[in-house]
Amino acid sequence: VIDRMVAAPATSAYGRLSVMLQWRYAMENVLFVPPESFDPPPRVDSAVVRMVPHEAPEALSMPVLEELVQVAFSQRRKLLRHTLGRWLEARQFAGTFDTQRRAEEVPVSEYVALAQQCS
Repeated sequence: VIDRMVAAPATSAYGRLSVMLQWRYAMENVLFVPPESFDPPPRVDSAVVRMVPHEAPEALSMPVLEELVQVAFSQRRKLLRHTLGRWLEARQFAGTFDTQRRAEEVPVSEYVALAQQCS
């Protein structure tokens, strides 16, 4: 889960969780914690993540961002024109956004800017 929280765009771990958290927080994977650190030891590895809230996160409609990101990542292997493109057309979006990419290739800042334009 930590890998998904701190994932950068264009990586396989980058997804909805990455976008929604990184919009509000500066994320950093701080420390790996092996199972032997616990008693009894769990069957999974653990980690510590630092989440520092941004001083002034971008103002936008949270429901719009949530829906936009959900639609974008609903079929992550397809180009965005098949998913997000249709969503934008239904909202009569008049701006420009490159839908010839996959959802995992779009940085958080572009999702935030698009959500602001759609609000």
